Amino acid sequence: MTIEFTVSTIIKTTPHQLYSAWMSSSGHTKMTGSLAVVSDQVGGTFTAWDGYIQGKNIELIPDKKIVQSWRSLEFSPDEEDSILEITLEPVNDSARITLHHYNLPPHGAQYEKGWEESYFQPMREYFEVP
Repeated sequence: MTIEFTVSTIIKTTPHQLYSAWMSSSGHTKMTGSLAVVSDQVGGTFTAWDGYIQGKNIELIPDKKIVQSWRSLEFSPDEEDSILEITLEPVNDSARITLHHYNLPPHGAQYEKGWEESYFQPMREYFEVP
């Protein structure tokens, strides 16, 4: 049985800046504070958090949508990749980022809190600090 969840927040930046940072090795690294190697091409691979997370780009719509296969080192070899669908939309002078994470194994519920702590909090600091 797989699980899924959706998390969302508003960050004081633009969808373009969020997309550009997410899809760039240097931007992703600076935005999260941990090493990432990211391809910005469909079919390209990525790693984040010093290799703890890895996956492949499935669909990319610049400044609007990112769909990636996603797995952490905690996935067993027989567990399928999960799917991460990120949507970006403008909200006044900010951007709403919504992550729908699905096809997660039962132990994947922990990632809901992880997105807030390991992504949303550092992203707010990165984009919102003058």
